[in-house]
Amino acid sequence: MSVTSIGARVEEIQARVANLQGAPAQPSPSFASTLASAQQAPGQQASSISVSAASGTPSGATTDFDSDITAAATSNGVDPALLKGLVQQESGFDPNARSGAGAVGLTQLMPSTAAALGVTDPTDPAQSLQGGARYLREQLDRFGGDERLALAAYNAGPGAVAKYGGVPPYAETQGYVNKVLANAAGYRGAIA
Repeated sequence: MSVTSIGARVEEIQARVANLQGAPAQPSPSFASTLASAQQAPGQQASSISVSAASGTPSGATTDFDSDITAAATSNGVDPALLKGLVQQESGFDPNARSGAGAVGLTQLMPSTAAALGVTDPTDPAQSLQGGARYLREQLDRFGGDERLALAAYNAGPGAVAKYGGVPPYAETQGYVNKVLANAAGYRGAIA
């Protein structure tokens, strides 16, 4: 298990504990940011690069999956920065990521959704990215191109978005939408 995945897991647990206690999650430095600060030499200034809480990957940084992300996004008519932001939030760029709910791969597809999208191996980065981009495109089409609603549907399901007539009032989904959009903003211009 990498430091990045440990950091993401620590933050996920902190958010769940705050949610269970009924308190809003307090913004705090990410594990990755705290680690980076601790590793600084005395008197050295902190880097101006923002670090993602989900993956420890600096916003705008390149990953091993950039060409696959761009290819999947382009072939499905999705903004590559938006797809990369989604992948960062969903899996922290770990193709073997698995959620407690059973979602798998870079784009954290549920097995039934993966099968419906033609994804036979959700741990295969190219398949996961194509499936995730296709599913995101479906949500964008369903919700009139509205990125916020499409991301909410990706996270909570299109039924929840339809039921509430917008982003559902779930703290997890609201935070997810905001984080993916912030991630995407950090990548815009950095993706060719």
